[in-house]
Amino acid sequence: MQLKYGLISVDDHVQEPPDLWTSRLSKSRWGDRIPHLERAANGTEHWVVDGQVLLDGRSANAAALMADRNRGPNRWDEVPAAAYRPAERLKAMDVSGVDYSVLYPTVAGSAGQTFGQLKDPDLELASVQAYNDWLIDEWAAISDRFIPQCIVPVWPPAATVAEIKRAVAKGHRGIIFPALPMDLRDLPHVAEPDYDPVWAICAELDVPLCLHAGASPTLQYAPHSGLTPTLAEALNSVTKPVSSVFVLGLYLFSRILMRQPRLRVILAESALSWGMLYLEWADHQFEHDGLAREGYELKPSEMFRRQCYLNAWFDQVAPFEQYIGADHILWSTNFPSATSTWPQTRETIERCFQGVSTEVREKVLWRNAAGLYRL
Repeated sequence: MQLKYGLISVDDHVQEPPDLWTSRLSKSRWGDRIPHLERAANGTEHWVVDGQVLLDGRSANAAALMADRNRGPNRWDEVPAAAYRPAERLKAMDVSGVDYSVLYPTVAGSAGQTFGQLKDPDLELASVQAYNDWLIDEWAAISDRFIPQCIVPVWPPAATVAEIKRAVAKGHRGIIFPALPMDLRDLPHVAEPDYDPVWAICAELDVPLCLHAGASPTLQYAPHSGLTPTLAEALNSVTKPVSSVFVLGLYLFSRILMRQPRLRVILAESALSWGMLYLEWADHQFEHDGLAREGYELKPSEMFRRQCYLNAWFDQVAPFEQYIGADHILWSTNFPSATSTWPQTRETIERCFQGVSTEVREKVLWRNAAGLYRL
């Protein structure tokens, strides 16, 4: 691994092109159920899969690249090339000083939840595999600066495990999973032992389980109808990172981490500040409610520091580093979302790392990610 800038961005998104699924899935078998772009009567274009409109009716999520970050592309011909062309993405990475970029999807859902909602498991698997193969063929093959992560079918676990094995063998380095699959369709609760084979294969193959904030709408409250679209989107952006508190609580208290001590969990787009508050509160409850008598050998904060990672991109690091642990903080640009620090990423880093040692700075900006993704 060679570093020019000293940053591995652990949460960036690819924008899937219009022909990704239409060129890889059988038209004769699936027809218009295949994920595709549709043109509305007013000339705008939106993504559809199996009759469901995706991305809130937008054609892409590339606000950081738009002249006005409050306005996303309404048609594909408005989508900036750096959102979907690897060669242009590399140029954008150089602008903000990013050595390696860990990739998440967009149309497929930030955590692959788009296909987890489908009631047809065959279409779900076909769509998942098409995305995973495309990411290797069209991005990872272009440059080793792109770190691919696979999405998976959420049920049954045997299918999830099989796709993880297949995708990792092809070169994927992380496993993207919807934190609450039971909210997508009628499935067992994620804390049930049914999912243990999924956690176990991640540990066995030494790949992190990546849970992306905002992929579980039930953890966020809907904006008031009286808000303008700009304010509503701003509210959604504020509540997405904080929703990770419920995910972390679930995975800590539900025995998932206790049963799977080698599983490593990344909370992407989580931010930092709430983490210290939550872990302090969780430990307080642990000590006062006698959770040790429930079979827990470690406090919640100890399980966190053994297995979990938070992802920041705008936070002051110094106030939280000592409690959360420098070994468990990752950094990103969150490109090309509206809240991305691009193209002022380096300036943001200088502001956020004031009062932090060189050792801590290197751990957060690249050493932790290099270890997790085996670079």
